[in-house]
Amino acid sequence: MKRSRWIWYRGDYEIFHSTLLHSRRDEFGFRVPPMWELYSPYPTVSFDKVFTADEDGEFTIHSNGVGFVELDGKRHPLSKKICFSVGEHRVHVLITKSTGLPSIYCESETLISDNSWICAHNTQERVNAGDEPAYEGINDDPEKFIFSYERVDHISAENINGGVLFDFGKELFARLCIKNADENDAFTVYFGESDAEALSADENTYLFEKIGKKRNYELSARAFRYVFIPIEKARSYEVYAEYEYLPLEYKGSFECNEELLNKIWDVSSYTFHLNAREFFLDGIKRDRWVWSGDAYQSYKINEYLFLDYPIVRRTLISLRGKDPVSTHINTINDYSLYLIIGTYDYYFSSGDEEFIRFFYPRIKTLCDFIISRLDENGFVIQRNGDWIFIDWSDIDKHGAVCTEQMLLCKAMQCMSSLANVCGQDSAEYDKRADDLYKNINRYFWNEEKGAFIDSFTSGRNNVTRHANIFAILYDIATEEQTEKIIKNVIENDEITQITTPYFKFFETDAVCKTGNTEYATELIRSYWGDMIKLGATSVWEQYIPSEKGNEHYSMYGMKYGKSLCHAWGGGPVYIFGRYFLGVKPTSVAAKTFEVRPSLGGLERICGTVPLNGGIVKVEFDGKVCRVYTDKDGGTLILGNKKTALKDGYTEVYLER
Repeated sequence: MKRSRWIWYRGDYEIFHSTLLHSRRDEFGFRVPPMWELYSPYPTVSFDKVFTADEDGEFTIHSNGVGFVELDGKRHPLSKKICFSVGEHRVHVLITKSTGLPSIYCESETLISDNSWICAHNTQERVNAGDEPAYEGINDDPEKFIFSYERVDHISAENINGGVLFDFGKELFARLCIKNADENDAFTVYFGESDAEALSADENTYLFEKIGKKRNYELSARAFRYVFIPIEKARSYEVYAEYEYLPLEYKGSFECNEELLNKIWDVSSYTFHLNAREFFLDGIKRDRWVWSGDAYQSYKINEYLFLDYPIVRRTLISLRGKDPVSTHINTINDYSLYLIIGTYDYYFSSGDEEFIRFFYPRIKTLCDFIISRLDENGFVIQRNGDWIFIDWSDIDKHGAVCTEQMLLCKAMQCMSSLANVCGQDSAEYDKRADDLYKNINRYFWNEEKGAFIDSFTSGRNNVTRHANIFAILYDIATEEQTEKIIKNVIENDEITQITTPYFKFFETDAVCKTGNTEYATELIRSYWGDMIKLGATSVWEQYIPSEKGNEHYSMYGMKYGKSLCHAWGGGPVYIFGRYFLGVKPTSVAAKTFEVRPSLGGLERICGTVPLNGGIVKVEFDGKVCRVYTDKDGGTLILGNKKTALKDGYTEVYLER
């Protein structure tokens, strides 16, 4: 039997928790809010339900807010039993709350509150209510996001610099607990992703908390591996962490004959899990914000690790916010485009037409905003208040930037598909995508360089990897152009190397798409592998091989400003599942899919990839491929040989 849940205006739960999250950034002892607009739930919301009773009954409406209940036009107070007789009835609840999340819960044996109730914040816009399975009890509070907790003890305690340095063995997001302290002591606790940061114990320490005059403490949840308490008697305290996490199921896996690559998968998946919380975050130490570029990659990684759709929906709603649109997502042009592309990717993976119909109006107003700021060629350019980001790299951003136009072209294609799902006219988006494809090649392809240039207006004819990577990923480059890009850009060491896992992920994706998984293996070994060799227990925001020692920790003009646990570092999870195990949906909701394994120079690979409605397990050693799936509609592709996959095991031997 279904149970009641707390219900609210759909999307406002995500908006409420997004605003809470974005107001928690803590650095150097003070809070730092984001520079983009935050939104609030609608303060007044109505809830309506028409139901037919087969027998007499009663119900009580509990609320997070103030208001009243109407049954068949007669008003009643909240939190009081209301009786009804056999027949059809209409319930109307009006709630207001000036701060917080207006919501209600219906206590009854026959009438339940769920997403079948209709909500409105005015007389016109009516949507099905929002709800979450975590809030099924009267005493549950939808203004509190539910996490799980697990005790983690430190692996060492070292007396140093007149205090004690505690090492918890790996990166955590946790509440530090201190028990049995001396009530006469007052001290500062310093946190660090590295031991050097925790030991800096001055203005360079990013996270710290001043405490004292108590015996027991439970500090605010934050990111750390190391904790420094600058008094020697701290060794006698009981110091441990309460690891705070979202209990997501690991549905994907990967293993091969090379231990370093196995370690890379483990560290990448752990990094990703740490940043999968209320929403997909960028990093757990510094920003703890939702950035659309980081989230776009998270959607992809999620498909090959957790395949958790609720967190994708929460993230999309959080990023988009509410109308009217006055700035780009996170103020970044490319990040608005990623949100459109990511919305379509969610639909392609999930087949969730109902969510798309709910979300499409918000995506359309965002797209209208983007189109309103294009130039006479239909190109993205920087307007007042815009930030053309792309990546932390020396990109020629004069005028229209090639990488942005490629994202715009892909976004218009996605808008066309989303419009079709909702039964809307897609002709404008199709035309814009076609025109962009032609103009990108007309203005940005440089035959002499055999590559796409960043800008055609600056006169520099500068070539970076970024636009050329997107040309491959988004099918803008022809087959002939792709061959030239691989030679002149991807495999050309004279072209500035990428230093962030963010775009190293895109680069590795593009390399794999061309079929060169052996080169991808080398990229993963040398980039992610070298971080691990330096002691990383989670993937860093940026890795520059030429840096030495503590230089690796500095960024943004801060000695320890770099995030050592960044979600965009989880890319190998996607790469190994998508290209090495070779599992890829080929139609909406994975009704059809292919398995095209590639060893990438390894001797053997095995692993699991979740799909909508099932899983695929692959074992491959170059001689025999074994596939298990509990889904129909799959095709195993080995060279020119295709084998239909059905529910159960399939074993194919390669011809010698």
